[in-house]
Amino acid sequence: MKPGELSVRLETYLALQQTLGFALKPRERLLRDFVSFADRQAEPGPVTAQTALDWACAASARCGATGRAGRLSVARQFLLHLSALVPGTEVPSAGLLARARRPKPFLFSPVEIQTLLMAAGKLKPANSLRPHTMQTILGLLASTGLRPSEAVRLAVGDVALDADPPRLLVRQTKFRKSRLVPLHDSAAARMRQYVQRRSDLHYDGLADAFFVSEQGRHLHFAALSRCFRHLMSELGLAARDGSRSPSLHSLRHTFAVSRLRKWQDEGADVPACVPHLAVYLGHAAIEDTYWYLTATPELLTTAGQLFAVHAGCEEAL
Repeated sequence: MKPGELSVRLETYLALQQTLGFALKPRERLLRDFVSFADRQAEPGPVTAQTALDWACAASARCGATGRAGRLSVARQFLLHLSALVPGTEVPSAGLLARARRPKPFLFSPVEIQTLLMAAGKLKPANSLRPHTMQTILGLLASTGLRPSEAVRLAVGDVALDADPPRLLVRQTKFRKSRLVPLHDSAAARMRQYVQRRSDLHYDGLADAFFVSEQGRHLHFAALSRCFRHLMSELGLAARDGSRSPSLHSLRHTFAVSRLRKWQDEGADVPACVPHLAVYLGHAAIEDTYWYLTATPELLTTAGQLFAVHAGCEEAL
């Protein structure tokens, strides 16, 4: 390509992405680095797949396999766009670089979740809002699979407990998408109790946050995380059976796997149900939801069935 032409093409691509509402950063930074790398190669003709691969692998050692695969994916999306405009542009194959295997998640048992919530309710100061806040937000994470960051960002106006059904509005989440999350009646009832307790202790009107700190401000993720680690230590819960250590995100993993197990036990068509779970959890790619099928032995058969269907489709193509 002519000097500077690739940069012009990138600006057009970025403007289109922004118009369509896609989040650009940090992809914009990576793409500008890729264009600079490609320009330095001074190759005659269109960009090659090898250039994209070389750039992806030129990352520092700290980037790791997942990081290199992610870099290549970013470049690949740009080259797909470019290939429609510049004949001869090579697009690297999807999955050319394998991602690192995700570690086995820590899954709570129903008894452990109940014990966790009871311990949260006994936090000190005993007559303060803190134990009610922590017990309610941890219960919400366990019963809905919300991301912890989504829960702490909830505003009073996002929680519709008197709607039919009761629901949450999760705004501009991880992938800048909003979604409605229906609540089970038991979860809604517990949140109504929290609203009443918050009012009794005169925290209403101090902030627009649903979950508030002792200072009457938005509950910070760091405070929730510290409290969770304290409870894990107090209850003696740690990594087991080759899993990662328990984290707030483990409640989300547990919710997803429990839902899949329940569908399987009920004889439901699990592959047909997975897309619904993906929407509920706010996953951008359904592959992220399929991953939960490999998190527990009982679901590996279903995972194998999904893979067989996928492989059959590939062969048909």
